[in-house]
Formats: sequence, C-alpha cells, structure tokens
Amino acid sequence: MKNLPKVGRLLFCWLLLTLLSTTSSWAQGQAFTLKEAIDYALQNRVSLKVLRNQEQIDKAKVGEVRSIGLPQVNAGVDINNNFVPQKSKVQFPGQEEPQIISFAQPWTGNALLSGSQLLFDGSYLIGLKAASTYTQLSKKNTEQGEIEVAEQVTKAYYSVLVASEQIKLLDQNLSRLDTLLRQTSIMNKNGFVEKLDVDRLKVSLNNLRIDRDRAQRLQELGEQLLKFQMGLPQNQSILLVDQLNENTLVSTTPTANANGFNYANRIEYSILETQRSLALLNQRNIKAGYFPRLVLTGAYGYNSNETSFSNLARVRAAENAGLNRNWFDYGVVGLGLQVPIFDGLRKSYQVQQSKLQLENVKLGFEQLQQSIDLQLRQSDLTVSNTLSVLRAQRQNMELAEEIARVSRIKYQQGVGSNLEVITAETDLRAAQTNYYTALYDALIAQVDADRATGALLVK
Repeated sequence: MKNLPKVGRLLFCWLLLTLLSTTSSWAQGQAFTLKEAIDYALQNRVSLKVLRNQEQIDKAKVGEVRSIGLPQVNAGVDINNNFVPQKSKVQFPGQEEPQIISFAQPWTGNALLSGSQLLFDGSYLIGLKAASTYTQLSKKNTEQGEIEVAEQVTKAYYSVLVASEQIKLLDQNLSRLDTLLRQTSIMNKNGFVEKLDVDRLKVSLNNLRIDRDRAQRLQELGEQLLKFQMGLPQNQSILLVDQLNENTLVSTTPTANANGFNYANRIEYSILETQRSLALLNQRNIKAGYFPRLVLTGAYGYNSNETSFSNLARVRAAENAGLNRNWFDYGVVGLGLQVPIFDGLRKSYQVQQSKLQLENVKLGFEQLQQSIDLQLRQSDLTVSNTLSVLRAQRQNMELAEEIARVSRIKYQQGVGSNLEVITAETDLRAAQTNYYTALYDALIAQVDADRATGALLVK
C-alpha cells in the first residue's frame, strides 16, 4: 500500500513522456519515402475515391441489368367505391323501350399476385455482356487515374527534394560569405582593405539572403502542392525521407524502342480496346432488336362486388361458403410473343451510326499508336539530352566551386581582389542553380519516359 503513490508517479511520468514523444513526432511531420507518398495518395486522393465509387456504381448497374432476366413478381390489392356507377342502355326482348341499368356494385375489390419471366430477348443477352465489359472499362479508368496521381506525386516530390538541396547549398554559401565579410570588416578596421570591399560583400550577402528566402518560399509551395497531390491535409507537417541520387539517374539509359513497343503496356490503349468491345456489343444489340421477344406471364387473384364496404371487408373466400361467398379466385397463365415487323427504319439508322462509331474507334487506335510512337522517341531524346546537360552542369559547378575557393584564398593572402571573390561567388551560385535545374529536368524526363513506356506504376 505504501508503494501506491510511487507507482502512480511512475505511471504519470510514463504517460507524460509518451505524450511528449507523440507531440514531438507530430511537430516534426510525418515521414514519407517516394513510394510511401504514392501509396498514401492512392488511398487518400479524393479524385481516386470518386473513381472507386464509380466502380461500385457500375457494378450495381450490372446487377440492375441482370435483374431484368430474373422473375418479376408483384402483389397488389385494389378497393374501389363506385359512387357514380357505370350505366348501360339495354333493350330487353318484348319491351318497346330500352332500360337503363347498372351492372356495377357500389364496392368492388381485387387482390392479385402476378409474375413474369423473360424467356428470350436478344437485346438482354447482349446487354449482359456489355454491362460486364463496362465494369472493365470502369476499372481501367480508375487505373488510369492512379497512374496520373503517381506521376503528379512523383514530380511534386522531386521538386521539394531539389528545393531542399538548393536551400542547403545557399545556407553553405551564406555561412561562407558571412565569414568572409567578418574577416574583411576586421581587415578594413586595420587598414588593409577599403570600405568599398566591405560594401560589395554586404551587397552580395544581401542578394544571397534574398535568394535563400525565395528558395524557402518555393520549397513551401512545393510542399503544399505535394500534400495536395497526396490528399494530405495542408496543416499536416511532412518530412521527405528519400535523398536525390544522381548516380542512379545518370546510369539510367533510354530503353524505349518504338519499333518493338507493346502498345498494350499503355493503359490508354487498353481503355480503347474496351471501348471497341463496347462499340461492337452496341452494334450487336441494335441488330438483336430484330429478333422476337418471348415472355411467360401468370397471375392469381381474388375479386369481389358488394353493396357495402362492410360486406366487402367481411372476406368469405372458401368454396364451401356457398352463396355466402363474396371473394372469388381466378388464375391465368400466358405466353407473350412480340415480333418486330417495321419500326420506320429506326434500327437501320442506328446500325449505320454504330458502324461509324466503330470506325471512329479504329481511327482512335491509329491516332493513339502514332501518339505513343512520338512520345517514346521524344522521351528517349529528352532523357539523353537532360542527362548530357546534367553532366555538363555538374562539371561547371565543380569548376565554379574550385574557382571560388582559389579566389577566397588569393584574397585572404592579399594577392587577389575583392571583386574577383564576389564574381566567383556569383558565378558559383549561378552554376549551382543551373545544376539543380538540370537535375530536376532529368528527374522529370525519367518520369515522363516511365509514363510513356507504361512502367510508371506497375502493381
């Protein structure tokens, strides 16, 4: 019992540490690799949720079409008050004047159970196949949406990574230039350099800070875009785990070959194939309208005619009720055959339209193949060009770093000018900016090449 307060304090400390660690983790942001970011987007992007809901709607439509061929059963009860009964003029034999009489009772009732079963309908059979094909089209539309989301997330992810690397380099440049400014200020106080040298460095440092602030804002905008593409709340912090790996990118060579490419690897081609199947089924469905339609029907019910509602409500339907019986059963079974003979050439015009629609789909294949061939060749050239530019910009950046380093050493040793250092630092920043622009272009070119070959999102 004496240990209870101590145990309570330990439990409280454990809960506090857990809460603090959770809060700290939330503040740092949720970490994502590129693959995790894509997976998250595939599950949480609103546009994909809409497409998946549409898939379920299309599945339900298949069930709706299938239900037409299942038995249709209905039940109903009708009770009518003939407050103005129908009358007829009747000429009875042996009478000179016709008599006006009514055969209707004030109250009538009818209870009916009816059913029907479709035995044959060519349009229904084709409709079943078309409904199933339509669900395939819905799935492929969702897949196309997933590929587009993966592309958008990948490009946004890379843009944030590149912006982060640019900020790191700018921070290094700021630190280096700030140190040089302090050293130059001391040299100016001691009379070794002019105040103009200090002012030049201050101007260069201010410009560098402006570039750093601009890069920071661009990174924040990139993160907001990435969170939007992922379906992540804007108030949620995010942390990117992957690092830019130029070695893997540089070793990647164009692999697309338009001459031997399998067009079926592209989801757009697969969607067009499904649309062609639907066009063919639509044509068959129209032609099936020339076939007869056979329906089996049946009904069983009771009817009654009474002078008052109380007599009608007092149901006596058994056969042994004799003359007191007031509800009488009846039943009917029928076979309905509908044979189309002439519809004003409506189906003939529909067939003409379906043939032209099918021709348009075939032309769509030709256009899509030409477009894919162009994309493959363009992606090959773009990847080659961006990799070549990236290599050149990396060499330029390395040379600019060496020039800036030597310029600083010469200036510190008194054999170089302040203007030479500032010029070298400016050229270095330009080379670094050009390098990361080329790196981003190469990454985007690789993403576009994967999209062109259908390898961007392979499940």
